[in-house]
Amino acid sequence: MDADPRSVPVPRRTILITGAGSGFGALSARALAHAGHTVYAAMRDTAGRNAVRVSVAEEYAAAHGVDLRTVELDVLSQESADAAIAEVLARTGTLDVLVHNAGHMVTGPAEAFTPEELAAVYDTNVLGTQRVNRAALPHLRAQGHGLLVWVGSTSSRGGTPPYLAPYFAAKAAMDALAVSYAAELARFGIETSIVVPGAFTSGTDHFANGGHPAGATVIRAYEERYAGLMDQVAERLAALAPAGADASLVADAVVEVVGAPDGKRPFRVHVDPADDGSEEVSRVADRVRAEFLTRIGLEDLLTPRPVPPLVSRPVPPLVSRPVPRPARGPAPRPALREGAA
Repeated sequence: MDADPRSVPVPRRTILITGAGSGFGALSARALAHAGHTVYAAMRDTAGRNAVRVSVAEEYAAAHGVDLRTVELDVLSQESADAAIAEVLARTGTLDVLVHNAGHMVTGPAEAFTPEELAAVYDTNVLGTQRVNRAALPHLRAQGHGLLVWVGSTSSRGGTPPYLAPYFAAKAAMDALAVSYAAELARFGIETSIVVPGAFTSGTDHFANGGHPAGATVIRAYEERYAGLMDQVAERLAALAPAGADASLVADAVVEVVGAPDGKRPFRVHVDPADDGSEEVSRVADRVRAEFLTRIGLEDLLTPRPVPPLVSRPVPPLVSRPVPRPARGPAPRPALREGAA
């Protein structure tokens, strides 16, 4: 008789979570630490605006006897990502799981955002994951195993209310990147799981600290036809959520994915109490993906398995050379949500 999977000990993993100062990231960091893992809660400006959050994490770890640590990581900087991964490897000697959670939400009419403001949202939600991957993947590939967990959004395929276009577009791009990475990393023994939260209007800073466009004239024009629309959206999303729809459900899903046996993890997990239709659409899309890879003889990319390590020593993260920028000054960006990166 097979052993009850709940009785099988979960291997202790070393995990880094981006954007772990608040919301899904902070909740997941604590839940994973309680599950027995070594967790690095990554956040930016740990000596400044997030110094209090660093202290809170340290106090929490001491009070609960868990291995919860913090590390400086600004996903907008390749140098910062390289340094964070190097610090984790120096302190722990390994890295098993990378959780892409850092996010940047903005609200307002799509037309009111400048191209630079849209690029800023894309920078955090998409390019931020690429910077961290370029820092961490050399090590994961060399050791022959690992797990990338991408915290996505049901907006990529489900119902999408208006006034969130930049965020939705960036999350859809991140999802597409995650799907491509899944196939490209499979033969290195690196697994991919996409955790897909629905709209949680409490327990995160998404709506409270979301940015807004600078185009005041355009905003006024839309307000004439769509007065109070963003407040209506928030209220109606909250009304759709059933009782007990807490943001901690997302953290529980992350813990379950990390704790699953190697090679048996789900490709996509929805945590959508309001049921906006994303799971139904994703089920079709993921089936088509699997069928297509099988048709072209690449079905092995659907089930990554650990492979022998390439080297016996840790591989330093990729160090990128600075790229010259145009002489003009940087364009203004909407404020990042608190603790997002």
